[in-house]
Amino acid sequence: MPVSSLPKGLLCDMDDTILNSSGARELCWREAFVEAAGPLGGLEWAAFIEAITRKERWFWTDPERHLRGRMDLLAACRETTHGALVELGIDRLDLAGALADRYRELREERFCVFPGALETLKHLRAGGVRLAMMTNGAAVDQRRKIDRFGLDRYFDRVLIEGELGVGKPHPQVYTIALEALVCRPEEAWSIGDNLEWDVVGPQRLGIYGIWIDGRGGGLPADSAARPDRIVRSITDLR
Repeated sequence: MPVSSLPKGLLCDMDDTILNSSGARELCWREAFVEAAGPLGGLEWAAFIEAITRKERWFWTDPERHLRGRMDLLAACRETTHGALVELGIDRLDLAGALADRYRELREERFCVFPGALETLKHLRAGGVRLAMMTNGAAVDQRRKIDRFGLDRYFDRVLIEGELGVGKPHPQVYTIALEALVCRPEEAWSIGDNLEWDVVGPQRLGIYGIWIDGRGGGLPADSAARPDRIVRSITDLR
């Protein structure tokens, strides 16, 4: 399908595609860290952010931990925070829990819609494109974000992993979305920031896969994924 034409259906991710869910990560850690400066006993910020980054990377790069973690983000955050503090010589579950809880509060406060994202969804709908949202994670967490920003009004179908009982990149998710949009794989595009979930999985079914390279760093050197198109933002679809 030529890039210049619009598809019959679009399968769209939510977090870090429509919503800026992780852009304020380091800022939120910094604020939570500063608030806990006393109990942390003089721990240096640089040491903490390096440790929590390592622990988060370790946790989220394992598929089984990822599945467990995205179904309970707060528990995952408490676990990684405690692990980071232990690595730094502070074995305090209570402190780790308080720090993680505050960080998650700050993250949720700073969730926001990317500039132009909703206008792009309106543009696509005006062009006759049918839209399905596909988002992984717990039903309560994801539904809260959808309701907060009124996102369901832009979509013909919203598919949440915690409600379906299955998530991306399971083929069933894309098949349900295609059926809801009444279109064949070759008539659909998928867009999102996760190469495996939003590009490779859909491509296996014959769907055109568009990867959002939000940081502009290009494909990871070790990636075997080959998106059909790479954009910086969902607004590039306009």
